[in-house]
Amino acid sequence: MTAVPDPITAINLLLCIMIFLLGYFVYRKQEKISALVISIAFGMFGLSHFSILTGIAYPEFTFILLRVCGYILVAAALWLLLSE
Repeated sequence: MTAVPDPITAINLLLCIMIFLLGYFVYRKQEKISALVISIAFGMFGLSHFSILTGIAYPEFTFILLRVCGYILVAAALWLLLSE
């Protein structure tokens, strides 16, 4: 797989990094586990964007698994917030 200089993927990666860092800082300040779970989820989304931008070759199943697990983590974090 070759590197793909896609501006949309680059913007998505930047936003994932920002949300990852914000989630981590919220967790450190308020100790809300849901913020950490959302941070991990967006870290997973960021990994898939990073691998597309750099051209790292993974099986397509890996991309699907990363994104599905990320969405499941976001849903779990929202469930935690709902149950507080």
